[in-house]
Amino acid sequence: MAKQFLKGNVAIVKGAVLAGCNAYYGYPITPASEIAEAAAKYVPEAGGTFLQAESEIAAINMVYGAASGGARVMTASSGPGISLKAEGISYCAGAELPCVIVSIVRGGPGLGNIGPEQSDYNQIVKGGGHGNYKTIVLSPNSVQEMFDFGQLSFELADKYRNPVFIMADGFTGQMMEPVNISEPKIEYPEKNWAVKGTAETSDNLITSIQLAHDDLEAHNEKLQKKYSIMEEEEVRYEELYITDAEIVLVAFGIASRVVQSAVEELRKEGIKAGMFRPKTLFPFPKKQISNLSKRAEKFLVVEMNNGQMLDDVKLAIEGRKPVHFYNRMGGNVPSIKEIREKVLKIMR
Repeated sequence: MAKQFLKGNVAIVKGAVLAGCNAYYGYPITPASEIAEAAAKYVPEAGGTFLQAESEIAAINMVYGAASGGARVMTASSGPGISLKAEGISYCAGAELPCVIVSIVRGGPGLGNIGPEQSDYNQIVKGGGHGNYKTIVLSPNSVQEMFDFGQLSFELADKYRNPVFIMADGFTGQMMEPVNISEPKIEYPEKNWAVKGTAETSDNLITSIQLAHDDLEAHNEKLQKKYSIMEEEEVRYEELYITDAEIVLVAFGIASRVVQSAVEELRKEGIKAGMFRPKTLFPFPKKQISNLSKRAEKFLVVEMNNGQMLDDVKLAIEGRKPVHFYNRMGGNVPSIKEIREKVLKIMR
C-alpha cells in the first residue's frame, strides 16, 4: 500500500481508475474541473477513453451510451451542471444503467459562487430529474474517502444496475491530504443485458420508455423493490461519543469535520455531546437516527445549506425529541466556535 498527498478531486479519479473505470465524459466547471483534468490523464493511461463533451447535456448522454455498452463510466460536475444533467440521469435510472456521477457542490442558487456548499442535497438525494427514481448517494468528508468512494461507487453501480452519486462540497474537492492508495480486487459482473455490437447481444434493448401504463407501473414497482433492498443493505454512517450522548450533532461532508472538533471540545468542558455522520445520504440512516432518539435528549443538525437534511432527520425522529438547526450558506463553512456556542445555548 502506497501513500500519496492528493487533492480530493484527483483522489476520486485515482480510486475510480483502480476500480476499472474505462470511460469518462464530462465538461469542466469550478470547483470540479480538476476531476476532468485528472481523468484526461489517468483514464487513457489505463487504456480507457476520455472525452470533453461540448456540454453537460452531451456528457450525460454519452455516459448513457457507454453504460449501455457495458463500460464502467463516470462523469462529474457542480450544481449548475448537475441541473443540466438531470434529464439524462433520470434516463439512466429508468434504463437501469450503472454509472458514477460526481458532484462537487458550489454555492447557489443560480450561478451563485465557487465557494463550498451542501445546497445540492435535495437535487441529488431526492432525485432532481423526473420520475420515481433513486440514486445511491455517497458523502465523503476526507480526501481518503474521496479515493475510497471512487472505488466503492462502481461496485455499487454494477451491483444494483443503478446510477451512483458521490456528493462532496467544494472544500473537500479542493483540499489536499495524505491518501493510502490500495488496489481493490476488481470483480466485473457479467453484463449480459448490455449492447456490445455482437450477435449475442443484438436482441438487447436499452430504453427508459414504457408507453403502456401497466408496463410502466410494473417497471416502477420493480425499481422501488430495488431501492428497498438498498435501504436494507447499503446504509453507511459514522458515530462518535454516542453511547452516553445527551445531545447528538448530525452533519455530513466537510461540516462533519468541524462538528467532530466541536464535539471533542465540548466533551472537555463536560458536555455530553456526540456526533452522527451519514456516509450515505440515500439510503439515509433513518433507522439508526430513530434508535438514537430513544436515548439522546436533543439533536442539532449542522449543514451548509438552508436545512435540506434537516427534514430527513426530523422524519426519522418523528417528534420524539427536539431537533435544533445551525447553518451557514453562500460558501461559508461553520466554525468550531459557532457550533460550540450553539450547543451551549441549547443545553442551558
